[in-house]
Amino acid sequence: MTNYRFFTRHFLAWPLAAALLLLLALPMAGAQAQSLRPASPLRLSDPAASAGTAGRGTTAVQRKADFIVAVVNSEPITNSEVRTKLIRTEQQLLQQGAALPPRSELVPQLLERMISDKAQLQMARASGVRVDDNAVEAAVQGVARQNQITVDELRRRLKADGIDYNQFRSELRDELLVSRLRQRDVESRVTVTEQDIDQFLRDQEGSTEPSSLALNLAEILVAVPEKATPEQVAALQAKAQQVLDRARSGADFAALANEFSASPTRSNGGQMGLRTADRYPPLFVEATQSLRAGGLAGPVRSGAGFHILKVVEKRQAGMPDAVITQTHARHILLRLTPQLNEAAAVEKLAGFKKRILAGQADFAALARESSDDASAKEGGDLGWANPGMFVPEFERVMNGLAAHQISDPLVSRFGVHLVQVLERRETQLSPREQREIARNLLREKKQNEAYALWAQEIRGRAYVEFREPPQ
Repeated sequence: MTNYRFFTRHFLAWPLAAALLLLLALPMAGAQAQSLRPASPLRLSDPAASAGTAGRGTTAVQRKADFIVAVVNSEPITNSEVRTKLIRTEQQLLQQGAALPPRSELVPQLLERMISDKAQLQMARASGVRVDDNAVEAAVQGVARQNQITVDELRRRLKADGIDYNQFRSELRDELLVSRLRQRDVESRVTVTEQDIDQFLRDQEGSTEPSSLALNLAEILVAVPEKATPEQVAALQAKAQQVLDRARSGADFAALANEFSASPTRSNGGQMGLRTADRYPPLFVEATQSLRAGGLAGPVRSGAGFHILKVVEKRQAGMPDAVITQTHARHILLRLTPQLNEAAAVEKLAGFKKRILAGQADFAALARESSDDASAKEGGDLGWANPGMFVPEFERVMNGLAAHQISDPLVSRFGVHLVQVLERRETQLSPREQREIARNLLREKKQNEAYALWAQEIRGRAYVEFREPPQ
């Protein structure tokens, strides 16, 4: 279930790790002002850990464990809800290669986040924000697309993980409500002027702050089971070293990630995306701090296993020597219609791929004949593209392809695609492109700051009662 929740948050809001960092930055004095009493250390009861004691039945243990830990404006948050959030959070942090904080620190942070989320949802409902069924269905389809599966497959996997599909839709609806409220009250009011960009670029000159260093790292994760023996750990470390040696010998990193990585980033060629260094795990930053673009590091050990890291892009934000990786690709797009559903489009493009690989057809000719995109007349040629130019579901697959490799049919919000990467190159950003990057970074920074104040205000107005666990 972890991957579905990750992509849901990515689709609708912010990554969990960033939210936790934001949570830590929120002043607590105003938040506690409306509480009945200060929070005492939260103790979670774990049915799984106590089910076998004294021969008691599971039902009785769960009934005792599922108590109310906090009430937000008359709505409860239960012990089981916090425990479920804790398990998901720990799984996500491990997948991101981050060190797990002690539960004594993580649980209060999660509870405070859940209180803030519930207060925001209550505000969204009271403010008249509405989300219809069509919007929820579109969000479900978006989650499925970002996981590269169909909605039917998403439902099957949710059921296999014990997740009720109606509850999943309900959570999506809640997240859409809060997202629309946030967009209305916060994001739409943020502006970035040319003077802001000028000052930002001046401030970045010569800066050594982690927040001004922009990184795009790619990883290959060789996972280590939680209870692995020393012999197993040694064998997995040797495997990671072998993969690193192949990368250093010139093997395509994206292909190696697709073959060996246990990370969710494998479908993106291992790339974790351009972000400031302070938004990466410190051990990743330390391992790559002396490397330039193209450099390799590892194996780096984390709680999840052994990581092999590649510096895809590294620069001081807005500096004139910024270098990025451009991709030259082409595609065939089939738009979905009442006459052509998703399954039929996938089958048709899979047939195209088979014919191309067998030398029975030419990619460009098929694009001219069949593609529903404006690029059809150019044989599907998309030209040289900078990172972030295409929708995430398309770019993730494209970035995972080696030169001349053809993808399997992929579904995006525009239809079904067949993609081929022709070549890649490193190129220097123009001053105009640097200013656009600076504009986006500034907009994100201002939105984060505005959101923090907005969330603090809503949390401060909420009436919160913390409950003691039953003795």
